[in-house]
Amino acid sequence: MEKRELTCIMCPLGCHLEVTIDGDNISVTGNNCGRGVIFAKEEVTCPKRIVTSSVKTERGVRACKTSQPVPKSMIFDVMKEIEKLRLKNAKYGEVVIKNVLNTGADIVITANE
Repeated sequence: MEKRELTCIMCPLGCHLEVTIDGDNISVTGNNCGRGVIFAKEEVTCPKRIVTSSVKTERGVRACKTSQPVPKSMIFDVMKEIEKLRLKNAKYGEVVIKNVLNTGADIVITANE
């Protein structure tokens, strides 16, 4: 049996969670809502994060991010894909990489010039 302590990041409350892992059984205490349970179980089995970065364009750089969280283990690979981009221009909301590395997440521009 393994125990881990986490701070939930699903809302501003920041609940202090205690996760107990016993084989395939994962139990969570300390959460004030169901989102804490979902967060904790995902965090100990397959943590995911939103990736934020910038894309090079002819006129400078534009901020971008993934449209949904990607496995934490793939963050550096996703960053390498973003780094390969050289765009003429990019507009707010534009998808510049669809389904990056088959994660289901798109790379989306989050700022205009």
